[in-house]
Amino acid sequence: MSTPTARLAELGITLPAVAAPAGAYIPAKQTGTLVFTAGQVPFVDGKLAVTGKVGAEVDVDTAYQLARTCVLNALAAIDELVGLDAVTGVVKVVGFVASAPGFTGQPGVINGASDVLGEIFGDAGKHARSAVGVAELPIGAPVEVELIVEVAG
Repeated sequence: MSTPTARLAELGITLPAVAAPAGAYIPAKQTGTLVFTAGQVPFVDGKLAVTGKVGAEVDVDTAYQLARTCVLNALAAIDELVGLDAVTGVVKVVGFVASAPGFTGQPGVINGASDVLGEIFGDAGKHARSAVGVAELPIGAPVEVELIVEVAG
């Protein structure tokens, strides 16, 4: 398989600029051969793409796409820190879904994150995952995703 950067080009995907932290943290941090990202919300051009709760104001298909956007923002932070082509595998995805009462489709929403990682990294994109429903997310975001990836040592 081609490099992650080449695969992004094949898919017609351009990584966004790294979002400025909204608090006292950094977008990504490396320890040993692991890189952890901060939770990424679906910023597009520096603004939150959509606000609201999934299962109410935000439909599942839109939320799926927002999870995909979150992952691209996380990959941008990884790329800025170590270079995307240093990634040898995706270890874990943690996805949070701001959920309307009774909404239980969090795994389907976070599939947006998992699917794009598979498109970019192939088998190296297979990962462990949590998909968690929450009452609220920062600034009204419907979805937030964080990644742990392994990089070449």
